[in-house]
Amino acid sequence: MDKTAAFFAPLLIYLIISLLHAFLPARNVTGYVNRPGTDEKLTYRLNGLSVLAIILLIWGLLCHNGVIPWDWLWQYRWYSLGGAVVTGLIFSLAIVIPFPPVRRSFPADLFFGRLEQPRLWGGRIDIKMWLYLIGAVMLELNVLSFAAHNQIVYGDDASPGIFMAAAFLSFFVVEYLFFEEVHLYTYDFLAERVGFKLGWGDLAFYPFFYAIPLWATVSLPDPQTPVWLLVFYGFIFLSGWCLARGANMQKYTFKKNPSKDFLGIRPRVITDGDRSILVSGFWGISRHINYLGEILMALGIVLSTGHPEIIWPWLYPLYYVALLFTRQADDDKLCASKYGPLWEEYRKRVPYRIIPYIY
Repeated sequence: MDKTAAFFAPLLIYLIISLLHAFLPARNVTGYVNRPGTDEKLTYRLNGLSVLAIILLIWGLLCHNGVIPWDWLWQYRWYSLGGAVVTGLIFSLAIVIPFPPVRRSFPADLFFGRLEQPRLWGGRIDIKMWLYLIGAVMLELNVLSFAAHNQIVYGDDASPGIFMAAAFLSFFVVEYLFFEEVHLYTYDFLAERVGFKLGWGDLAFYPFFYAIPLWATVSLPDPQTPVWLLVFYGFIFLSGWCLARGANMQKYTFKKNPSKDFLGIRPRVITDGDRSILVSGFWGISRHINYLGEILMALGIVLSTGHPEIIWPWLYPLYYVALLFTRQADDDKLCASKYGPLWEEYRKRVPYRIIPYIY
């Protein structure tokens, strides 16, 4: 019975998240992306932190009252992963097959998607925002359940590094939902369509693969990582966060108010009189310094678990390298098409793509 329940648990959790997202009070904000075929900016309902708080409250009550163990998602992780994989696949097919092709190849359409900005209930639910919210909340439930397993098994001898990695992943989730509006100005909302990549990616890959540093290590004893080394790993994570969040916030501030300083950084631009590209602050260091930040955050999480000899946790930062280096190339092509000679001038002014002085 528990195995069947675990298989259907992601679907049930996703439905509850969807209802909360649809009916809880929300901030209505105007994004950066236009409604397809118009000059009208899309508006979004943002209530991610409220949804997360209620889900965690429900989950905590279930565990506290003995309905399920605190590490239930860990105990039946393979079954819940299976349910999420099937749910993500069904969603991906449903969001692609009924709609007109945009590419010659169906596999390409299935992977990258056909719809640019799909919405439900007259725009009450934006599918992209909904997908990211579901992935974030499910990831947090996995993180808490996995960390609880280490505590339950080892008690006073539980690993501080595991809890540190879990805290970093939790910070990653909460921080993302706190800055929901900022992400409306990022590549995913500007350029991606919704297909298998975003659909299956957020319903199955994101909430389970991102937990792989814990998945692979919480059943192991405390490796006795020295405190000074844990502090260093924390420094790596926080340095990455400063780069990623700082760059995204600077771009967001610039797009909202091109003349406003960010953290004392005066916005300097190159312009053709019609369009402008930011070349100061984070965006004067490399063209995607935020990607370096995300890779460093992933590195800090993996190192904190204290088992560098195990290969599986390293898949997490390696995934970021593969994803973001590829995305940088795609974004470069997109910007070259959008800005023309202005982008070539920016590339000369800021020659490094991601890693300053290296790449």
